[in-house]
Amino acid sequence: MAFSVGVISDTHGLLRPEAVAALSGSELILHAGDVGDPEILKSLRQIAPTVAVRGNVDTAAWARVLPMTEVVEVEKLHLYMLHDLSTIDVDPKAAGFAAVISGHTHRPIAEMRGGVLYLNPGSAGPRRFSLPIAVARLRIDGTTISHEIVELRL
Repeated sequence: MAFSVGVISDTHGLLRPEAVAALSGSELILHAGDVGDPEILKSLRQIAPTVAVRGNVDTAAWARVLPMTEVVEVEKLHLYMLHDLSTIDVDPKAAGFAAVISGHTHRPIAEMRGGVLYLNPGSAGPRRFSLPIAVARLRIDGTTISHEIVELRL
C-alpha cells in the first residue's frame, strides 16, 4: 500500500482552502519553509502529522524551533528537506537520499538528477509575479517514489 505525502512551501502566512483540499488525504505533510505564521503548521497538523523546516522569512521567535534541514524517513526511503536548494551542503546521492525537498524559488519543479528526485512544490501562499500557486504530492511504496505537482485553481 502506497504512503501519501503532501508537500507545501512558501505559504508566507497564507494557507489557502485550495491547498488544504489538495493536501487532504495525506498521511504526512512536509513544509519546505517560509511558513510565515505558526497557525499554518497548526492547521496542517489537523490534516496529518507535519514536518517543517525554517525558511528565510521565518525569523520570529516561534520559528526558532524549526530546523534548517531535516531528514524524514518514509517507508524505506529518506527524504532531505531544506528551504533554499542553493544552500545544500551534502551530496544527496552519496547520503542515500531518495529525494531533496526544497522551496524558496516559488517555482514548482520536479526532476531526477543522478537517481535523486529534486522537488520544489512551488508557492502555496501569496502569488508572486505570474508564477503558479501549487503544492505537490508524493506516493511512496517501499523503495519507489512518484510525484505530482498540483496547480491550485483559485
